[in-house]
Amino acid sequence: MRIAPIADVKAHLSAYLDECGVDGPLVIKRNGKAVGVLIVPYDEDDLERLILARSPRFQTLLNRSRKSISEGKGLSEVAFWKAVRKRAQERKPAAAKPRRTKR
Repeated sequence: MRIAPIADVKAHLSAYLDECGVDGPLVIKRNGKAVGVLIVPYDEDDLERLILARSPRFQTLLNRSRKSISEGKGLSEVAFWKAVRKRAQERKPAAAKPRRTKR
């Protein structure tokens, strides 16, 4: 695990980003305590996963979903995709209506 003080990271951020792309994450410390992690995402999907993993709102949604499934209230995969198709069909007519613009 690589570690660097925050003052050094602030002064050389670009170099640390380059290094993280090759060597992996860097733990950033202030007064000897970890205050952050510098990570270079592999691609857009990786970036999205990193952000969602730290999102309190998304974690709350996941926990509610897990609880619902454990209580037997979840949908089967077939039922889920059927509901997705139905919702998409319901939205198509609304999306097809022309919008009025102000002149």
